[in-house]
Amino acid sequence: MSQKVLLTSKEVNIILHRLACQLIENHLDFSNSVLIGIQPRGVYLAQRLKALLENDYNLKNIPLGFLDITFFRDDFRRGETLEANKTHIDFLVEDKKVVFIDDVLFTGRSIRAALTAIQSFGRPSEIELLVLIDRRFSRHLPIQPDYRGRQVDVINDEKVKVCWREKEGEDAVYLI
Repeated sequence: MSQKVLLTSKEVNIILHRLACQLIENHLDFSNSVLIGIQPRGVYLAQRLKALLENDYNLKNIPLGFLDITFFRDDFRRGETLEANKTHIDFLVEDKKVVFIDDVLFTGRSIRAALTAIQSFGRPSEIELLVLIDRRFSRHLPIQPDYRGRQVDVINDEKVKVCWREKEGEDAVYLI
């Protein structure tokens, strides 16, 4: 199986800084905004963005939560067995601006599930979507990101693999 490098570690770092700046433009001090990483892979991106915002841009106490969407997926009982992750949201989302964060936007079904799952924690005033990779011609649902790192055109049987140094030991994105 061949793989092509879509993003190197340096490019991932540049994109993370750009996404952090875009978030600051729209959310200023984050006093009414929260970040929600979609389990499992959006968590790494969400943690990185929070660290950048707090350490490099001097914003403090940005609420960060992790949302498991396993039991809200429309394919939950079809085919392969899905393994649930933990939801950790220790703040209210009622009347807050929520930014969903995930690594790859593919069909849009995960985000549809997240929209349903977040309702258990209150009614946000707004929901935005931030993704590292937008596979734009693969959508099954009319869902588009508000913030995207890189847009890629991928044939359906090709996969986009995002590697994080916390999990795989490197920051990189591959087309497989």
